[in-house]
Amino acid sequence: MYRKIIIRLLFLTVFTNSRYALSQTNLEVIYPSKNTIIDYHDRWTKNHYKKRIKKFKKNPINPGDVVFIGNSITEGGKDWGGKLNIANVKNRGISGDVTDGVLVRLGELIKYKPKSIFIMIGVNDLFNLYYRKEIPSPEYVINNLLKITSQLHEKLPKTKIYLQTLLPTARDFINQSINAVNASIKLYQSNGTYTLIDLNPHFAADNGLIKSSLTYDGTHLNIQGYLLWSELIMEYL
Repeated sequence: MYRKIIIRLLFLTVFTNSRYALSQTNLEVIYPSKNTIIDYHDRWTKNHYKKRIKKFKKNPINPGDVVFIGNSITEGGKDWGGKLNIANVKNRGISGDVTDGVLVRLGELIKYKPKSIFIMIGVNDLFNLYYRKEIPSPEYVINNLLKITSQLHEKLPKTKIYLQTLLPTARDFINQSINAVNASIKLYQSNGTYTLIDLNPHFAADNGLIKSSLTYDGTHLNIQGYLLWSELIMEYL
């Protein structure tokens, strides 16, 4: 019995180390290949992800840039430089993306060493958790966020890593998971791999739902929403 336990522990160690090695190898790849498949992307996102990566290759990050990385809420900000009145900003939002999708595209950031990185990712994971039931739990999302920030911190010690809390939605059942993720990343900010920017309370109404004046569909932001976001992060630039 004891021998079986030892063999199992050795197997788990080798398996864990293999996965870690694969993760580290991925960090050396500047851009995901066109054959990269993210398990939790839907059909539309799989195609859009490839198009965005192709666009990123044509307009690479420069050392010293400010980078916004996330999903449609980030991509929808479009010209972040114009919103923030600075020139050296790159928008790395991909509509439909999830935390796993960001994990495999950190190579560009690590290669080109931006000045600062603003991260907001995870709400699509939580929609998947509720509707498609593929992503296992909010804890899975939290662990991925910690992987993203720890890998960036390790490889880019001079880059400021800002992790932004997830914004509320108009769906209370999604907000429950959002609040769980946000509570955890507030707790783990003490590990020193990122600076937390708590956007969520500024976008939430008294009932906890996103303020209707800041969104056009209960999830995505309108002009007023992006104006507020820009104002809130100005002090970190």
